[in-house]
Amino acid sequence: MRVHPISALLVLAIAVSLPACKKDAESKDGKAAAEASASTLAVSTTPVVERDMASGITVSGPVAAVEEMQLGVELSGLRVTGLNVDVGQSVRQGQVLLTLDHRTLDSDLAQARAALREAQTGADLARANLARGQNLAADKYISAMQLDELRAARTQGEARVATARAAFDAASLRRSFADLRAPANGVISKRLVQSGQVVAAGMELMRLIRDGRLEWRADLPASQLAAVKPGDTIRLTSREGVNVDGVVRAVSPGVDATTRTGTVYANLPAPQGLQPGTFLQGHIATGTTRAKVVPASSIVMRDGFPTVFVIENGNKARAIRVEQGQKTGDLVEITRGLETGKAVVTEGAGFLADGDTVRVVAPTTSAAAKPQTAGSQP
Repeated sequence: MRVHPISALLVLAIAVSLPACKKDAESKDGKAAAEASASTLAVSTTPVVERDMASGITVSGPVAAVEEMQLGVELSGLRVTGLNVDVGQSVRQGQVLLTLDHRTLDSDLAQARAALREAQTGADLARANLARGQNLAADKYISAMQLDELRAARTQGEARVATARAAFDAASLRRSFADLRAPANGVISKRLVQSGQVVAAGMELMRLIRDGRLEWRADLPASQLAAVKPGDTIRLTSREGVNVDGVVRAVSPGVDATTRTGTVYANLPAPQGLQPGTFLQGHIATGTTRAKVVPASSIVMRDGFPTVFVIENGNKARAIRVEQGQKTGDLVEITRGLETGKAVVTEGAGFLADGDTVRVVAPTTSAAAKPQTAGSQP
């Protein structure tokens, strides 16, 4: 049979074009797969592990004086004539801090001193009369009744001396009240009186921080209070970034029925310029504990909650809300939400959303070299 020349040419053209079309299709499929792979976020993962971590409690509380003494006088209606100290000044025990007008007290003391001398003179005369009377009675020159009267006079003279001495001591004591003296070494923390002011007994005039000692106090719920004991160390961080170390001195034996909290008291041996009343955050070290930890880079905030991403079905990221505990170095304790061994996303977690398709790759060199140990609290 004779084949038409045009038909032969068509068959030849189709045969030549078929391999070319197949190559173009394969090229397009490969390009689409490459684009899909390029659009998938590359992430790295690390497993949840258990480690011994330095356990502790972070809480805020005020700095206060260990003992702040309220100072006043025991006299009323007297005017302040001298102020010898000001706020912030260090004082010694027995130092005169304040003086009242003591002219009337000086007069009363002089009268009491004179009355005592008079009583002592009378008592001396009564004793001398009794001695002479006893000699006369021995020779029968005076009667027994007269001798008894001389003995009574001596007793009365000695009683007057005792009365006069008590009055003198009372006047001396009142005179001493006119000088307000420091009851102990310390620092004046407050002054509530001015020179020339008339004061009353019991009125607070000054405050003294005994020995300049400061402490830090924090209120804790019962669940945390039980973990703290005397001798635990604390670290306070001031607003200037200065760390101040202290030691727990005492822990409340119970909790308040209203607030359900108890108080921790910590001594600050070297307060380094801290002021009473300053509210600071402190970390109380309570020992070590076994905890589930993940790198801090794996935790991101989603809708205000700490969240981690785990990989399911090989390439799907699923968001899980977790509860955090202590942070030590680059590791964060997970108290709820994850199981040991579960792989969480570290690099790339901040760019993920629930359900994203991901591609798991090895961590970068810098991340792989990052130490993953539970060190001490910074």
